[in-house]
Amino acid sequence: MAGTEQHYILPRPSFDKPVKLLIVVSPYYKDIADNMVAGAVAEIEAVGGTYEVIEVPGALEIPTAIAIADRASNFDGYVALGCVIRGETTHYDTVCNDSSRAIQLLGLQGLCIGNGILTVENRNQAEVRADPAMQNKGGGAAAAALHLLALTRKWGDQTKGIGFKSPSEAIKLAATDNGSTTA
Repeated sequence: MAGTEQHYILPRPSFDKPVKLLIVVSPYYKDIADNMVAGAVAEIEAVGGTYEVIEVPGALEIPTAIAIADRASNFDGYVALGCVIRGETTHYDTVCNDSSRAIQLLGLQGLCIGNGILTVENRNQAEVRADPAMQNKGGGAAAAALHLLALTRKWGDQTKGIGFKSPSEAIKLAATDNGSTTA
């Protein structure tokens, strides 16, 4: 039973510069969504971060909202929160698979996203997973985004020395590689 499993939790990352996250939540099941947001907010505040919360109609809109925010705003990371409870049709499979796939694709493009969209068989499973005092999946999604953000900041300034470089970039790199400080 998932409620009794013990899982290892990574220590919280620390940040030398402030972090700002966007929590994108679908309040389709409002009480579940509210619990997940509470868990996410507590995790973000625990590292001294700030956040904004926006609501979208359903889980399928969450990745689109994240993509829009990434193009138009200045967030360091994103927390995707929602809940999909299996019903009587295959719509459940579509929503679960497509929202997860879209979030994964955004992550592979470099966005720091914690995926906290619950995909469950029944309401009881959702309540246990959403409750900050129980499985706290909202807090876990925020923690995932924060860990990815810490990695991005750790390796963000490094380059592998591959790819196209403009002539001015190539001159600067060559001067730096030769120990010279002038370009």
